[in-house]
Amino acid sequence: MLALHNLHIIHENVKDIFIDNGLILSAVPDAAGSNTIQHLYFDNCIAFPGLINSHDHLDFDLFPQLGNRIYKDYVEWGNDIHAVNKPAINAVLQVPRHLRVKWGVYKNLLAGVTTVVHHGHYVEEMPDAPIRVFQDCNMLHSIQLEKRWRLKLNNPFAEKRPWVVHIGEGTNTKAHREINSLIRWNILGRKLIGIHGIALDAKQARSLAALVWCPDSNFFLIGATADIRQLKAVTNIVFGTDSTVSADWNLWEQLRLARKTGLLTDEELFHSLTTVPADLWGLNNTGALKAGMDADIVVAKQHGAGASMDAFFGLDPADIQLVLSKGKIVLFDQLLLEQLNFSDEQLKEYSPVLVDGVCKYVKGDLPALIKDIHGYAPGLQLPVE
Repeated sequence: MLALHNLHIIHENVKDIFIDNGLILSAVPDAAGSNTIQHLYFDNCIAFPGLINSHDHLDFDLFPQLGNRIYKDYVEWGNDIHAVNKPAINAVLQVPRHLRVKWGVYKNLLAGVTTVVHHGHYVEEMPDAPIRVFQDCNMLHSIQLEKRWRLKLNNPFAEKRPWVVHIGEGTNTKAHREINSLIRWNILGRKLIGIHGIALDAKQARSLAALVWCPDSNFFLIGATADIRQLKAVTNIVFGTDSTVSADWNLWEQLRLARKTGLLTDEELFHSLTTVPADLWGLNNTGALKAGMDADIVVAKQHGAGASMDAFFGLDPADIQLVLSKGKIVLFDQLLLEQLNFSDEQLKEYSPVLVDGVCKYVKGDLPALIKDIHGYAPGLQLPVE
């Protein structure tokens, strides 16, 4: 059993959290002094559910942001960067895909994500992945770039899972019309989850189970984002980071950008990373810190006092003290090393890295992964040491 003490939790008082067999338990005050419990004590720390990133391309997270101007749509952007930025693209593609995917997983972990929804070519099972890589959906890239998308969408033998597709990623008429085409050709009434939806209007949004909002990527490439204030009235809104080819690696910078737009309230933005995607993707027992839920938990050092929304949105990866995935410690700050009192054998399961000069221990051998990546792309810049 693991006990986390003296935590500030959003919408609740300071409390302790008890975890056993990967699940959150109700308070167990009688067991507080038991020697069978691993106790961790925190000072001025905020706790929240492990975040759910509803859109990433894990094999694209080694790219720098690529873009040379504001574009009318994603096709124009793709054509331009392949013409202008080919050397930078080729440098990253020298790194084998499985290494790029592993880095994408760690990029999410370092930000406090415990579930990431991967979009693109299927990633083989990763039993050693420190967090959940979700792919239990049917994936189309986009209306303009996915070959035979109509046949795929209406294949009667396709698995009965949500269909996830980039839609309306642009400000031109073509971007708006492609949404109508998708809706019109959804003959079998598939559950549709759109990504980006910059050109999406409220009438079209009624045909979607949800929209994945990626504002950082939208503003960087297109100079605009979806009209979330209207769309949230007719469909679910969940948050996605997109990959580093079009967005900052730091999810927290993206959240601050999203917050500045005012398109979602602080409460709505918080829930777009927790309870709403947990329900949308059918994740069992995730999205809230309640008894019986999976123990996907993040603890972070907050700036200021109390578990306010300002404290939450003011976080950065360097502030994260602890990440639990199904009750297992997958990241911890060096400050917790003495309390954890791991044996040499236990500590071998983790590796130290510096995030903005702060030492974190992560599950697995991240330094070896970085060394392998640099073996293929020596000049590649990564946000950790």
